[in-house]
Amino acid sequence: MAIDTPDILYRMAFAGIRGMGVELAQRLLDIIPNEKDFFAISDRELKSITRSRSKVFERSYRDEMLLKAETELKFIEQKNVKVLYFTDDSFPKRLLNAGDAPILLYSIGDCDLNAKHVISIVGTRRSTHYGASLTDKIVDGLSQMLDGELVIVSGLAYGTDINAHRAALKYNVPTVGVQACGLNKIYPGEHRNDAAHIVQTGGAIVSDYTSQDEIHRGNFLARNRIIAALSDCTLVMESADKGGALVTANIAASYNRDVFAVPGRVTDEYSKGCNRLIMNNQAAAITCAEDLLKAMRWESKLLPEQSHELELFPQLTAEQQKVFDILRMQGDMHINDLAGLMAMPIYRLMATLVELDTKGVIATLPGCRYTIK
Repeated sequence: MAIDTPDILYRMAFAGIRGMGVELAQRLLDIIPNEKDFFAISDRELKSITRSRSKVFERSYRDEMLLKAETELKFIEQKNVKVLYFTDDSFPKRLLNAGDAPILLYSIGDCDLNAKHVISIVGTRRSTHYGASLTDKIVDGLSQMLDGELVIVSGLAYGTDINAHRAALKYNVPTVGVQACGLNKIYPGEHRNDAAHIVQTGGAIVSDYTSQDEIHRGNFLARNRIIAALSDCTLVMESADKGGALVTANIAASYNRDVFAVPGRVTDEYSKGCNRLIMNNQAAAITCAEDLLKAMRWESKLLPEQSHELELFPQLTAEQQKVFDILRMQGDMHINDLAGLMAMPIYRLMATLVELDTKGVIATLPGCRYTIK
């Protein structure tokens, strides 16, 4: 890939300076004509301009960043990686409103990061059937209500992240995977095929890390700020009492972005975080796509009666509702135990279970067990 911008090397090196964010970059470029001059002027001049004795402004460190950028330039040319800089029209504008967001992103794919509606979906890496099913239903509903105007963002990790990406792919919604490492690898490797599918279908894989950066534990928490900053709102599907999803939610709130959470049973380990967010008024409760649109005051492309059909569960008979309520309270159950609580013969209960399964309300598990979706 030919790099059209002659000063891309200096932009990459400039963005690599430790602590460089939008505010600092803009302040420096208001004084120094361009990024190339930043690397050309002497230590004395630069320290005089910045009034700082930080080592990041010393010649040796700036030269180190230039050498790193030269190596990275070869990589992006070979791999057709796009460089999105904070002064470019293609740079995601939502990042400009997040104080600690990076000023440069590396990207593979053609997704519009400035789409009209961008939603981050995050959660536990140990997603349950409940969480996976809800993710699918909510993305399905959003895809119909925001037809052609929606992008789903997540972190390509196990559990909720990959559920969100796969749901977006299933319903033809562009999706963005934010990596905690450079674009020379996909992490985790098991999601390499998903990443390829994302890029091939109008989505993107992005990162602020170079191909030379090692993966560290801290990268994942730092990555969460980009997930939050790229989006209009963040939806937490499932979370234990502690976890990266709660960190992302807090970051989103610090950016004045809306935060939503899906409630769950108080006894479920991976609903504790969501329930606490809601209880502490840190997030609004969301049970379906329509809830989210109403909270964001986004206009649905469906008629009101059509939108109503996309609520989490369809209309149930009294008998079906009783089965659902029992499974919601008790968790997955064997048909014999369920029949005992229902005081109903198994042949009759089986007919009700088949109807609920057909409506997409419950799921059949191995060993004649049933659970809500």
